[in-house]
Amino acid sequence: MKFRPIFIIVLLLLGLTTLLSSAFIVKETEQAIVTQFGKPVGKPITDPGIHFKLPWVQDIHFFDKRFLAWDGSPNQIPTRDKRFIWADTYARWRIVNALLFFQRVRDERGAQTRLDDILDGETRNAIANNDLVEIIRSTNRKMQQEVEDVTDDETPTNIKIGREKITRLIIEAASPRLRELGIELLDLRLKRINYVDEVQQKIFDRMITERKRIAEKYRSEGQGEAAKILGDKERDLNQIQSEAFKSAQEIKGKADAEATSVYAAAYNQNAESRDFYRFLKTMETYESTISEKDWLVLSTKGDFFQFLQKPSGK
Repeated sequence: MKFRPIFIIVLLLLGLTTLLSSAFIVKETEQAIVTQFGKPVGKPITDPGIHFKLPWVQDIHFFDKRFLAWDGSPNQIPTRDKRFIWADTYARWRIVNALLFFQRVRDERGAQTRLDDILDGETRNAIANNDLVEIIRSTNRKMQQEVEDVTDDETPTNIKIGREKITRLIIEAASPRLRELGIELLDLRLKRINYVDEVQQKIFDRMITERKRIAEKYRSEGQGEAAKILGDKERDLNQIQSEAFKSAQEIKGKADAEATSVYAAAYNQNAESRDFYRFLKTMETYESTISEKDWLVLSTKGDFFQFLQKPSGK
């Protein structure tokens, strides 16, 4: 009688453990496969909620139902026109048949390995079968260039396939092979395309040379425009100075004429004024022409003595 409660507790714990080991929850973003001794049992479980399995002998394998990412490694690939480039791709995929997926690749790590093999191989084939310009461009849209005369003679003018169609071709070629693995390939894109290091340096040197030529062209055109502006400035300045000198001379001429008219009017006003004016002018002439070291001999009949002998007003 003493051991009956303990026995009941053990049975309860055993029943609870059995219940917990047989029940499992499938989330909205998951799907599950039940396996017994390593082999799948039944169909994949895609409905979210609580589900049950045989305890102790069956296991649960969960797989994601959401879109998954694949990021490829950059590969050195030659194009049809013998251009060696690095191509970096990425893709989006999802598990559409969990049972087939489990049987073929077991888990996402195995799927990533198969995706590397299939998608890298199809990408290599697509790039090798097309010219570089087809991989870079998608349409024949005219490129907006910084300088109109900068062109690439090696670039064809007619794009027959284009980058967008090439990625579609890769998807079409890889999708059947991935569908056999329970995988749906949703999209694939060329993330980055670049020249290999040896070719890249030559391209950079060519770009530098081209930009220097363009810069020199702009510089020479600027110098010519600057010379034209300076010439126009000198011409306008000379014209302004010439017109200003002409106006100044006209003003001076008018002023001299008015001064002469005033002098003439003052000179003809009366005899005394004329004599005094003559006297002042004579003194000014002596002062400006004779220095302190000069000797001047004057006749008593000269105008100077006449002014002294006949003072004004007598």
